[in-house]
Amino acid sequence: MAHKLKIAGWISVGIIAGALTTVSLQTVARGTLAPLPLEELQQLAAVFGMVKTNYVEPVDEKKLITDAIAGMVAGLDPHSVYLDKKALKDFNEGTTGKFVGVGIEISQEDGLIKVVSPIEGSPAFRAGIKPNDLIMKIDDTLVKGLALSEGVKRMRGEPNTKVLLTIFRKSENRTFPVSITREEILTQSVRSKIVEPGYAWIRLSQFQERTVEDFARKAEEIYKKEPKLKGLVLDLRNDPGGYLDAAVAISAAFLPENVTVVSANGQLADSKFTYKASPAFYQRRGGADPLKRLEEVTKGALKKVPLVVLVNEGSASASEIVAGALQDHKRATILGNQTFGKGSVQTAVCLDSAFRMDNCPTAALKLTTSRYYTPSGQSIQAKGIVPDVLVDETENGNLFAALRTREADLEKHLNSGQGDEKQTETLDKAREDAREEARQRLEEELKKPLSERKTPEYGSPQDFQLNQALNQLKGLPVIVSKTFIERQEEKKEAQ
Repeated sequence: MAHKLKIAGWISVGIIAGALTTVSLQTVARGTLAPLPLEELQQLAAVFGMVKTNYVEPVDEKKLITDAIAGMVAGLDPHSVYLDKKALKDFNEGTTGKFVGVGIEISQEDGLIKVVSPIEGSPAFRAGIKPNDLIMKIDDTLVKGLALSEGVKRMRGEPNTKVLLTIFRKSENRTFPVSITREEILTQSVRSKIVEPGYAWIRLSQFQERTVEDFARKAEEIYKKEPKLKGLVLDLRNDPGGYLDAAVAISAAFLPENVTVVSANGQLADSKFTYKASPAFYQRRGGADPLKRLEEVTKGALKKVPLVVLVNEGSASASEIVAGALQDHKRATILGNQTFGKGSVQTAVCLDSAFRMDNCPTAALKLTTSRYYTPSGQSIQAKGIVPDVLVDETENGNLFAALRTREADLEKHLNSGQGDEKQTETLDKAREDAREEARQRLEEELKKPLSERKTPEYGSPQDFQLNQALNQLKGLPVIVSKTFIERQEEKKEAQ
């Protein structure tokens, strides 16, 4: 069963999707045997007929039906959704880490697209694109003023098609064109480095298909360089989630064998499960255990090395599973800010019963089917993981954290199901005031040169939370937050 359970944890329009289980249409169909509300269906048919015949312009029948389905599902909670063909394509790219493009990680600078890094082995990497290169034009389209998402869209396309990028390389003070043939790209979700002698940092940006293999390879490289590692920082900040088996595997890399990592509970038998730190729960069908060689190379040291896990408001879903498991088993110190609070599981079903989700051709339904729980039985839903040590994102405080949306901010979010909601009306205005201050602060910050901005790149020497994590590992004083308080789950009005 392990290979069937996934978490969809990508960020899309500010909404973080949740734990995802893929099952057959027949399994879900068992829940549709209840008597249908005929009177309401007659009303739906009547409205359909009136819109079709009386609307000011001709309407597409198929669109009316799909919009009705989408509206019905969207009214449940933020993570239940109808996936049309385009949304299904985006969904598959988000969970597999595969897309067709040139293979660069990008940001914006002065209205242009800046290359943060070419993905190793990608067409852009082979074409000689370098970090800090600025993209001036994509084919015949000037990039200046173009939204970053639009730039991404123009660089992606079909395999074996060409795109012409006009590059300005500041270090050489020259502009030149580069023709690149698009290919399927596998994104890199794991970064690592030796921060200083005896201490290492591994960052997971998302839990994808290759994450566990890449994690094992990076950890092995670290131990070859530092066989007597004194401490490790596992960085899950702004990691929106991904595959459940990957989250279980990463947890198992640090935990004793067979202890509970996560459990879930819902109405159907298929939505009740417990996953443990064992290959049986994360090893994919027909594949080798990606952690076996790592265990041999490190001689089990990874299960004993002092560990700090960095989290923040953007750590969601699979990230919270890992943080919660390591915290409950007292295997790591969790440091940073309270996490997103995405603790529900979604079941994805291809609406064409002849196809599985991984090759679903037309449309699918993603429906919330259960909540998940940490090993101690605590629901994360709408609350998140509260760090053992609360640390601000910069030495100047949590400058922009108020701008980040959490599960409890989403309309129609589920509560924890454990009856611990608290009414926090007085905090609503305080949070909105904090957001307005953060918005103004961010506007001022974006006017500054990149080198002067207060929020540095994760893993850099100026990374304040990483430096505090290293202090925690060394037994040195940690600068804890003076303002951050635990945010309780909010009580919702009856709907």
